[in-house]
Amino acid sequence: MHAPDSYDAVIVGGGHNGLVAAAYLARAGQSVLVLERLATTGGAAVSTRPFDGVDARLSRYSYLVSLLPRKIVRDLGLDFAVRKRTVSSYTPTVRGGRATGLLVGGDRTRDSFAALTGSDREYEAWQRFYGMTRRVAEQVFPTLTEPLPTRDALRARIGDQEAWRALFEEPIGVAVEENFRDDLVRGVVLTDALIGTFADAHEPSLLQNRCFLYHVIGGGTGDWDVPVGGMGALTDALARAAREAGAQIRVRHEATRIETDGTRAEITVRSPEAEHVVTARRVLVNASPQALAALLGDEPPAPAEGAQLKVNMLLTRLPRLRDRSVDPREAFAGTFHIAEGYGQLADAYRDAAAGRLPAAPPSEIYCHSLTDPSILGPGLAARGYQTLTLFGLHTPARLFAADNAATRAELLTATLAELDAHLDEPVTDCLARDENGEPCIEAKTPLDLEQDLRLPGGHIFHRDLAFPYATESTSRWGVETAHANVLLCGAGAVRGGGVSGVPGHNAAMAALGR
Repeated sequence: MHAPDSYDAVIVGGGHNGLVAAAYLARAGQSVLVLERLATTGGAAVSTRPFDGVDARLSRYSYLVSLLPRKIVRDLGLDFAVRKRTVSSYTPTVRGGRATGLLVGGDRTRDSFAALTGSDREYEAWQRFYGMTRRVAEQVFPTLTEPLPTRDALRARIGDQEAWRALFEEPIGVAVEENFRDDLVRGVVLTDALIGTFADAHEPSLLQNRCFLYHVIGGGTGDWDVPVGGMGALTDALARAAREAGAQIRVRHEATRIETDGTRAEITVRSPEAEHVVTARRVLVNASPQALAALLGDEPPAPAEGAQLKVNMLLTRLPRLRDRSVDPREAFAGTFHIAEGYGQLADAYRDAAAGRLPAAPPSEIYCHSLTDPSILGPGLAARGYQTLTLFGLHTPARLFAADNAATRAELLTATLAELDAHLDEPVTDCLARDENGEPCIEAKTPLDLEQDLRLPGGHIFHRDLAFPYATESTSRWGVETAHANVLLCGAGAVRGGGVSGVPGHNAAMAALGR
């Protein structure tokens, strides 16, 4: 009988975190096998051509980069770059019957605040508040690739009791309301606490605070950058780095069971050809905690639930705005907020919590191709085509359970109507057409993400985010499990979530005993 293939490490799942772990372990001289059930690596961080016959490679699921440490890019020698956006955000509204908005970024920020609110007060409060979050980011972000600090150690490192109270102890809604008076400004601040997270501003569990923290600490600055070439450029570079270091990557190979005695593991693998077993000293699982429990036959954790709508569009041109003081190329270069006033976000949460779609669905849009036109074929770029990525909030998976397709269509129509309220023309009039004459637009609900990527409940972070410090239930790196030689290297690890590579790095460090 043929003996099972044996490795130092088997990595289950070829998403970006699994590839980071593979590259680090292989560079350390270990024999590494990556098992990916899909036909390509990359997981949710991929670039694809979603529209038939159209030469546009969109970041289909995840789309911006904030949390990826430059340390990982340097350590692994990745051929990967990001670009800064010229505008942070634009939020349209109507004041006194006139279309206007808040433009944040560049020399016009102060004037935009003053025009919206009638004074410099909100601008100065904005500067103070984000000065505080930046100081916190400078202290917290470097710890993400170190062993977990204790809560007291992290608080001492931050060294600002008011910041600690605002971000770690009280619901973020308290700080938002203490610092800002204008409803629209409050809403713009709060959005960072709600992306991929279904919560109210005053949720007692502080789930929204954890989400907010991860959105403002990236890179030590909180900047959200555009991946040159799309998100697939990152995962392609990671796959190259892993292979060049000696890791084996097998696509269409699905791990179906892990059996371990704590020192050696047997992994059952299903491929198009057959089912077989490989062995390893360690197994690193780049999948959800639910998937990990299923592989091990352990008790599954509490169910997770995603709460977002993801829409990809290709336009022949950017739509005209009702607010004529802002060029569409400015407005869409950053994050374009829709129906995200503070009161609107609270209303949308109440609607969804009551089991109905939000009457005014909140969402935000950005245009990748304004900052990085390389994702468009030369012909499309020359003709002025642009991409739009829309991310909707407060749409939990439960709302789609009865009829996913019909609810998706209803929500998409309502979401685009909220956008159109601030445009001089319907956005659908600007949509490109594919080779079949169909409009270039696709929408993904949480149930679609669960189907496509096996995200539990469509939750983009695999489960609720955790504060980046140790608790009684966590170990040195936040990736350890109940089995000594099985590590969780996916987004569900402590300090997981987002496109960061941090869980992959930390699981590799734990495996290497560093």
